[in-house]
Amino acid sequence: MFSFFFRGSRTAVLLRAVLFIATIGFIDWYSTNELPLGFLYLLPMLLVGRVLRPWQIAGFAALCTYLTEAFDAFVWTFTTGMPRDVLYFAAFFSVGLFVCEANRNRQIVMQHLHEIERQRDSRQDAEEQLRILVESSPAAIITADADGRVLMANQAAHRMLELAPGTLPGRSLHRYFPALSNISRRDADQQLFRAVMQSRGRRESGEVFLADICFSTYQTNTGSRLAAMVLDASEEFRNHEESSLHQVLAGSRIAVGAVSHEIRNVCGAIAAVHQNLARSGLLTQNKDFEALGNLVLALERIADVDLRQSSAKATEVDLTSVLDEFRIVVAPSLHEKDIESTWHMAPDLPLVWADRSCLMQVLLNLTANSIRALDGRSDKALSVQVRKEGNHVLIEFTDNAGGVRQPDQLFRPFQQRAHSTGLGLYLSRAFMRSFGGELRYRAVPNGACFIVELTAVNTSGKAL
Repeated sequence: MFSFFFRGSRTAVLLRAVLFIATIGFIDWYSTNELPLGFLYLLPMLLVGRVLRPWQIAGFAALCTYLTEAFDAFVWTFTTGMPRDVLYFAAFFSVGLFVCEANRNRQIVMQHLHEIERQRDSRQDAEEQLRILVESSPAAIITADADGRVLMANQAAHRMLELAPGTLPGRSLHRYFPALSNISRRDADQQLFRAVMQSRGRRESGEVFLADICFSTYQTNTGSRLAAMVLDASEEFRNHEESSLHQVLAGSRIAVGAVSHEIRNVCGAIAAVHQNLARSGLLTQNKDFEALGNLVLALERIADVDLRQSSAKATEVDLTSVLDEFRIVVAPSLHEKDIESTWHMAPDLPLVWADRSCLMQVLLNLTANSIRALDGRSDKALSVQVRKEGNHVLIEFTDNAGGVRQPDQLFRPFQQRAHSTGLGLYLSRAFMRSFGGELRYRAVPNGACFIVELTAVNTSGKAL
């Protein structure tokens, strides 16, 4: 009923308060000898307390005190009037101040309620987004309690484990991922874990697969919990092993080809000596001499077997991504050896024609050679520059290791002073030539430069 007087803007409420004060004052003045009406000033004090500050409320309380004292029938003396006025002022000011504080507290409560509602809405939105993210994730996301019993699992987890939707919660996680059986913790004081591991997983059908597992443990009021994100790495593992096998076979064919070449050279020399002795007729009836001739023929047939590298694995390769992966692989080795590396890559590099794994091995071999050559030097620097030149893309490896003594012997196999077997650069060039590329050496002041040349692919998907 009376809430109407408290509604509206600050100005409207003040106008009502002033109107009440004027009305009460007029009635009190008109009926001065009848009934004192000073207590009615409490009503406008309720209004001003709604919109004014404490010091402003004190001003209105003083005004109401004056009007009450001025229009009542009591004789004012200092002894009796002053205590009465103090009580009037205290009553008016206390009412106004009470309403002011109550209104301020109400505003604080309302702001707090609005903040709670805002946080609730934000939390609901976040929970909905998280639920959608979990359910739409291609990775299996699973949570489990300290006993390894699944609490929540998304659709990807059910697909990975070949289970019907919604049937995984309540089952033992250790049945499908045995490696996680040592992770769950019953004791709340145990150390929390956050790690990544690769282990075997088992589907409901019993099929074993390779799983990459990112997991963490956390504590709740009901005990320890485990959250895991699982990816099926079987396909990646198969591709890696097939690529490694292809690379091993390719390298073996090239290495055997190099050995065959050396055998042919030796057999040629032995055959020449055998023919000269045969023409002399001195060893015509000698069985050992005949056996030597047969051995030479057999070795020549073995050396003539075609073991050339096939280019069937050559495809269109994104060179930028290969170089990014290569940089990730070699960065720790360069940092460990205190080698200052600089990288200059031209923007918008085209696709190139190559075998991705073989190209990576060539780049790693050249970097390993530079690291060995720079070992022992005080100032170590390696520069990798990638640029497009005509229909080719060039990758230049330049170091300050002092250069190569015999550049004409670089790409020959089985060199006496070479590291290990001396087949590294020989195989690298053979790999490059297998898919239409080239590996060259260029002398630079106080260093060496190896150039990897790749054929760019045009927009139609053909080599330029």
